[in-house]
Amino acid sequence: MTKRVRIGDLLLERNLITDTQLQQALAEQKRSGKKLGRAITDLGFLPEEQLLSALAEYFDYPFIDLSRFRLDSRLVQRLPESQARRYRALVLSEEPGGYRVGMADPTDLMLVDEIQRTLGKTVLPAFVKEQELLALLDTQYRRQEQIASIAGELEGELQASDFDIDQMALDSEAGEAPVVRLLQNILEDAVQVKASDIHIEPEENLLRIRLRIDGELQEQIMKERRVASALVSRLKIMSGLDISEKRLPQDGRFNIRVMNKNIDVRLSTMPVPFGESVVMRLLDQSAGLLDIEKLGMPEVLRKRYLHLIRRPHGLILVTGPTGSGKTTTLYASLNQLNTPEKKIITAEDPIEYRLPRINQVQVNPKVGLEFATVLRAALRQDPDVVLVGEMRDQETAEIGLRAAMTGHMVLSTLHTNDAASSAMRLLDMGVDSYLVASSLRAVVAQRLIKRLCPHCKQAHQPNAQEKVWLNNLEQGAGERTYLIGRGCHQCHNTGYQGRIGIYELLEMTAPLVTALRDNNPNQFALEAARQPEFRSLALGALDYARHGVTSVEEIFRVAATLDEGDG
Repeated sequence: MTKRVRIGDLLLERNLITDTQLQQALAEQKRSGKKLGRAITDLGFLPEEQLLSALAEYFDYPFIDLSRFRLDSRLVQRLPESQARRYRALVLSEEPGGYRVGMADPTDLMLVDEIQRTLGKTVLPAFVKEQELLALLDTQYRRQEQIASIAGELEGELQASDFDIDQMALDSEAGEAPVVRLLQNILEDAVQVKASDIHIEPEENLLRIRLRIDGELQEQIMKERRVASALVSRLKIMSGLDISEKRLPQDGRFNIRVMNKNIDVRLSTMPVPFGESVVMRLLDQSAGLLDIEKLGMPEVLRKRYLHLIRRPHGLILVTGPTGSGKTTTLYASLNQLNTPEKKIITAEDPIEYRLPRINQVQVNPKVGLEFATVLRAALRQDPDVVLVGEMRDQETAEIGLRAAMTGHMVLSTLHTNDAASSAMRLLDMGVDSYLVASSLRAVVAQRLIKRLCPHCKQAHQPNAQEKVWLNNLEQGAGERTYLIGRGCHQCHNTGYQGRIGIYELLEMTAPLVTALRDNNPNQFALEAARQPEFRSLALGALDYARHGVTSVEEIFRVAATLDEGDG
């Protein structure tokens, strides 16, 4: 611990940099105030890993690659967040001699002493990459201590006050009010971990807050149940809802800036036995629209799909269950078609992203503004492209199909399980078979599958049962080696990080049109399977597993949802 070293001399001695480079780095250090090591790596004279390895060898400390290190969250919390961020340090493991602590600068003896005093045990320093450390501080601490602390403060305020909770929410305009700070921390935590939804659920003796990350919920439990009422009232005020109405569900939306991102929040409240349950859907408006090339469509399928949506007329359906990414696909499609030469009108419920140059109409059943009503009006506005949020009933489907027949490109969604069953669903809704056969151009079915975490994926040999199932799906598939995520701190020990779409595209051919006109579902399914370029959703998932993007488990999950639909 008493070693001293001049980093420049050490690197020169080991021929890792030249004297000229050292002088340039010293000039940069003087100009910017950076540490010399950072100046050397920022100027590109030496990779950070090589610099840290040289220092680790000299000090006889380990250099630890955090991207491959499995953290223990319980140990991490031993060092308070404020100190972890100030000292740029993270407790990695407990060893016989003390705590192994990853540090951006383990050569700073004063910092080591400070951390030692806080932990009450000997600190065993380790070199780690600074950027990896900073990213980990965000994922490990996640503001949960702050949320719990502010919730406790708010609970105390509620117990001490003689006035109404709703009045407190109304008066909480100041940014320092506990209810405002609590909500801000919950939203920041959600944005930081890329959550799509926040669930606030009051129970008899506790408040449950759950975040949906990559399709799965993760929860934090608070003992301060009374906090829920103040939170809900505050959210209602922000959404322009009636705070006195607690017996009926309400829907609203508001826009807020969180961590330099413009977040559109869709809010839904529902009465439950111990208050009101709230779900917030978070939409990052500042992220920009997703490019169709980033959706995950295989290149051949994407080229065919782009050719189809650029045709002058016809109906294209995007199908799949709730949460399968249909809206994202439609917005990416509109993004491709949105040019000054094209008039585009949408009927949506709700409008999720506001698009320039596009006339977007919010459906409002309370005043009689249904999809069919908007669609009729839209067709009198000389559109080239019409998007109908959902084919909900026979009337909407018929108007959409007639519009596609009379020179408009119509895009819409349908809640069906796969591409082959979608055309038949239109017939089941009571639409004439000749209309469907004449207007429908293609159906895209889709699902979202979880991507394996790039930091902890490893080889996986299918077991006997998996081999049989994979070989049934495609001959020889069971004999391959796949990948699996073992779980690490980067993916919250789930083994997955992010999601990607899988797709099947069914183009209407002469035999399919004939089967539709004859209202023959069996023949239609048979002809669909015969299409040379048709590849099912399950096989799409298998392709991703082959390329190490997802796991065998995810193929099974996709196939199970298809089987359930068939049953």
